[in-house]
Amino acid sequence: MNNGDLTPAELTLSVDEVWSGKRIDLFLAEQVDQLSRSRAQKIIENELVTVNGITCRDKNYRLQAGEMISYILPTPEEMVANPENIELDIIYEDKDLLVINKERGMVVHPAPGHTGGTLVNALLNHCDDLSGIGGVIRPGIVHRLDKDTSGLLIVAKNDAAHNSLSDQLKDRTLRREYIALVCGRVKPARGKIEAPIGRHPKDRKKMAVVSGGREAVTRYRVIRNYDNYSLLRLKLETGRTHQIRVHMANLGYPVVGDPIYGPGSYGDLPDQYTQPQALHAQKISFIHPRTGTNMEFTAPFPSAFRETLHWLKTHKNA
Repeated sequence: MNNGDLTPAELTLSVDEVWSGKRIDLFLAEQVDQLSRSRAQKIIENELVTVNGITCRDKNYRLQAGEMISYILPTPEEMVANPENIELDIIYEDKDLLVINKERGMVVHPAPGHTGGTLVNALLNHCDDLSGIGGVIRPGIVHRLDKDTSGLLIVAKNDAAHNSLSDQLKDRTLRREYIALVCGRVKPARGKIEAPIGRHPKDRKKMAVVSGGREAVTRYRVIRNYDNYSLLRLKLETGRTHQIRVHMANLGYPVVGDPIYGPGSYGDLPDQYTQPQALHAQKISFIHPRTGTNMEFTAPFPSAFRETLHWLKTHKNA
């Protein structure tokens, strides 16, 4: 393919013995970094996959060792974030930055499957000036929170502020504290978790503690026990994807309501108290990029989190 040709290239993989008898969509999702299993199924449906030169239309096709699988990845459509009139809970704002209390369920920036209704869409409607370092779909975004995690995050209005805040993230002078309700009685009551995090070896939509993953450090302290549940205060020293959720689940204390790493069943905790993920970014502190002032902000628990804690307090022993 020459430099001026924008046609996606056809790529080919050979099927090893270990994949004999396995499904072709799973094979592609595991072997190709850009593919989730659902996207692998999509390119099969769109007749962009061949087996030994013959078009494969069956996502359930079982492979045989020695087969040659060719595929084409369509050029992804360029995403654009548009302003949307969405209410924001702004804790603080000046000409350099905003501190936002993000509600649970809000995605931070557009992505495939979530092109609207995000924090970025709301920010573009609220601000004329946002840092451009994050690109067109992540303007002003210095750090993120998971969709189902509520609480505080910082948005930069200009590149100087963005660079300063990013540097503080790297040198750990920008501090973030979370409150989480987890399953189990956490022991010891205070600890430091140092466990590398990377993509899950079998499920690419999940993260996991893996050998060779990126450094991940979380400190925690038990605030209160409710029989077989623990309320924790956690401090991030690094900021890996799903870090708290992965670290706690790996220790055997998953976050209550976690849709990915949670236990799925909560015994005697009523269903209405297990739906909101009980993880809240309660406190953030940093040095103001222009004035050098130490800034600190806190955000109250969401109402659903408070209701869960109230039920535990009235129905469970410490």
